[in-house]
Amino acid sequence: MKFSEQWLREWVELGVDTEDLAAQLTMAGLEVDAIEAVAGQFSGVVVAQIISAEPHPDAEKLQVCQVSDGAETLQIVCGAANARPGIKVPLAKIGAVLPGDFKIKKAKLRGVESFGMLCAEQELGLAEQSDGLFELPADAPVGECVRSYLDLNDSVIELGLTPNRADCLSIRGVAREAAVLNDMPFVDHGSASVPVTTDDIFPIDIQAWDDCPRYVGRVIRNVDVSQPSPLWLQQKLKRAGLRSIDAVVDVTNFVMLELGQPMHAFDLAKLDGGIVVRKASAGESLALLDGQTIELKEGSLVIADQSKPLALAGIMGGEASSVTDTTADLFLEAAFFAPAMIAGRARSYGLHTDSSHRFERGVDYQLPVRAMERATALITEICGGEVGPAVEVDGDTLPVPPRILLREQRIEKVLGMALLPKDVETILTGLGMAVERCEHGWQVVPPSWRFDIAIEVDLLEELARIYGYNKLPVRPVRSDLQIKAAPESRRPLTKVRQQLLSRGYQELITYSFIDPAVQAEFDDRSAVALRNPISSDMAVMRTSLMPGLIKAAQHNSKRQQSRLRFFESGLRFVAGESSTAQTPVLAGLITGRRHPENWSADGELVDFYDLKGDIESLLSHSGKPLSFSPAQNKGLHPGQCAEVLLDGDVVGVIGALHPSLQRKFDFANPVYLFEITVDAVAIQREISFRELSKFPEVRRDLSVLVDRQVPAQAVLDTVRGTAGAYLVNLKLFDIYQGKGIDPERKSLALGLTFRESSRTLNEEEVNQSVEAVVLRLKEAFGATLRN
Repeated sequence: MKFSEQWLREWVELGVDTEDLAAQLTMAGLEVDAIEAVAGQFSGVVVAQIISAEPHPDAEKLQVCQVSDGAETLQIVCGAANARPGIKVPLAKIGAVLPGDFKIKKAKLRGVESFGMLCAEQELGLAEQSDGLFELPADAPVGECVRSYLDLNDSVIELGLTPNRADCLSIRGVAREAAVLNDMPFVDHGSASVPVTTDDIFPIDIQAWDDCPRYVGRVIRNVDVSQPSPLWLQQKLKRAGLRSIDAVVDVTNFVMLELGQPMHAFDLAKLDGGIVVRKASAGESLALLDGQTIELKEGSLVIADQSKPLALAGIMGGEASSVTDTTADLFLEAAFFAPAMIAGRARSYGLHTDSSHRFERGVDYQLPVRAMERATALITEICGGEVGPAVEVDGDTLPVPPRILLREQRIEKVLGMALLPKDVETILTGLGMAVERCEHGWQVVPPSWRFDIAIEVDLLEELARIYGYNKLPVRPVRSDLQIKAAPESRRPLTKVRQQLLSRGYQELITYSFIDPAVQAEFDDRSAVALRNPISSDMAVMRTSLMPGLIKAAQHNSKRQQSRLRFFESGLRFVAGESSTAQTPVLAGLITGRRHPENWSADGELVDFYDLKGDIESLLSHSGKPLSFSPAQNKGLHPGQCAEVLLDGDVVGVIGALHPSLQRKFDFANPVYLFEITVDAVAIQREISFRELSKFPEVRRDLSVLVDRQVPAQAVLDTVRGTAGAYLVNLKLFDIYQGKGIDPERKSLALGLTFRESSRTLNEEEVNQSVEAVVLRLKEAFGATLRN
C-alpha cells in the first residue's frame, strides 16, 4: 500500500513529522517499508509558457523557443520533440538548482544563447525516465513555483501490511490508525448524497447470494468522458503507484484508494437487459481489460447481463463493456463480495489486481453506498451528467459482527499491567468499535471493516499495539501451573521418537499431499483429492506415510547418502463413505550398511530382521504378545512382507520394497519399511516389582525338524503354551537348512529356560515339561528331534 503523506494529512492533522509517523505506524503493526520523496531537491523552477518555437539555424534537432515566465520573455534553446507554442512547462531559470546539485547557467548552444532550461519530469526527479518536456495543465498559473503548484514537498509512504489488515488498504483506514495513535479524534469525511436528476435505473438480479450479499448500481447519463482528470487527482493516483487513464477510471481508482472500496464502471449502451450476478457456466469465455481472453471456470462468480459475462467479479472487468471515448452513459457498480469466494480465484487465472487484493482480504460491507455517492460526486464534477437513483440489493448473508466480552482482569493478566477504563474505551472507540461497560469489563462489537477481530485476545492485541508495545512492562509471566498426572499405561510419542533416534534413525516431516501416481504404487484405496492443489504432484492426501519416506530416501541416495534410517509420525487419510478417517501412524525406512563405515565393521547390508528387531524394541513396552504373520501389501515384496500383530490385532505392516519399485526409484541397495499405528506404540505396561529368584535356572536345548513352510513363530507359540508355568525364557538361536537334512524341512534350535521362584526344580519336573513340548510339536507340526 503506497500513499501520499499529504493526502493522509488532509484527513487528520497530525502534529508529528514523517519519521515519527513512520515509527508510530510500524510499532502499531503497519510496517513502513519505505519513505521516498515525491520529487528530487530543486529550486528556482517556475511555470512558464512557450510563446514560439523556431528551428535552430545550425542544429536540426534543436529549437529556439521564446518562453514567458509571467514577468519577462526568455530565449531558451530546447531539444525536446514536444516543445511547441502554447504549452505550459517547468522552466529552470538562471541560478536554479536541479536534483544532483546541477546549477543552471547562461549558455550558448551552437552559437545561440539560452537563458535557462525547459524541464522534463526526469530532470525534476519526478520520474525515472521521460520522453519529452513535462506538459502542465492549461490552467497552470504562469510564474508560480513548480514545487508549490504541484505540492511536491511531499513523501510517498509504503506499508507492508499483513493480510488481516485489509482496512488499512485505504487512506481512510490509515488515517484512523494515525489519529488513535496520536490520541486525536478521527473525523470521518462523509460523502453527501448526490441529487438525483433522472429516474433511470438498470435492473439488478443476484443469483449467487452467498458470494455477493450486497450490490449497488447507478445509472449516470450524458457524461463527457473526454474531460481530463484534474491535476490533483492525477497526482494522488501517481503517488499511489497508479497511472491516470481517463476521468471515470481515475475516479473509481481514487475512491478505492481513499475509502478502500473497489468499483467498476460499465458503458451502459453495451449492456443487455440488466445486471445478473451469477456463477459462470462451462464453456464461457471473457476478454479482460488487460487484453487477454480467459476460459471461465465453472463456478467462478461473474457480473453478467442477460446475454453474456461482463466482468470477473471482484477481480477485473471485461473489455467489451468498458468505458471508451465514445461512452455517453455509465452504469456504476459497487459491491461486497465474500472474501472466501475471492480468495485464490484471481491466482487460479494467473491474475492479481488491486481489487482482488482487497476483496480477498475483506472489504467493509457497509461501504458500497458511501463509495457510490463519493464516486458519483467526482464524476459529475469532472464529466457532468444526469444522476439516477442508487439501487441497493441486499441478501440475508451479510456478515454479523460478533459481540465480545473483554474482561478487565484479563487485560492485566495478559498485558502484564492494568489500563485505566477510560484508556481502554478511548482506544477501542477510536478504532471504530462499539463499547459498552458491563459488570466484569466491556461488551465490544467490532466495526464492519475489521474482519480480523472475533475473540477476546484480538481486543487485547489492539490495546497492546495502540497503547504501545514499548510501554508494556518487561517481566516474566507468572502463573500457578498444575502438573497433570501422566498415565503409566500410555507412552508419549516424544519417548517413542527418542527411542528411534537412539537406534540411529532421523526424523522427517514430509507433505501430507502426494503425487497420485506414487500413491497408486503403494495403495489401491481411493485417495482424497484436493480441490485446489499446489501442484500436480501434490494433488491427493496420503493414505500411507511410506511414499513420503521413499521420496526422501530417493532424494538422499542421489546425493551419495547410501546408509539411511528415517522415521516419521503423522496422519494418513483414508476416504470413507461419509467421512475421511484420519489415523496417526508411525512409519520408518532403512537401507544401506548395517553399521556406519569404520575399520572394525564389515560392509554387511541391513535385512528384514534388522527392521523387525526395531519393531520388537518399539512394541516391547506394551507387555502384550507380539507376533508377525506373512501378508501381501501393494508396494512391498510379496515374499518379504508381514503384518504386525499385537495381542492378535493387526497394528501395522513391515516389509521390503517391491523389486520393481526399487528399480523405478533407482535404489542401489534393498529398502525396508514399516508402518504401525501410534496407538500401538503408545501402549505401555504398568510397572510392578517382582522379587528376583534365589534359585538356579535349568536350560534345555532342543533341535527339531519341521516342514519349511511352518512359521517359526507358530512353533514358539506352541512351545510357550505347552511348557508350563516354569518356563521363564524361550529363544530361537539357530535355523538351518541344507546338507544333512531333508530339503523340504528345516531345523529350529530352541533354548528353553526353566525356573521356580520358591525352590529348586528337580530333573523329573524339567524332563516332563520338555517331553510334553516334543510330543505337542510332533502332533501339531509333525516335528521330530534332530540327531
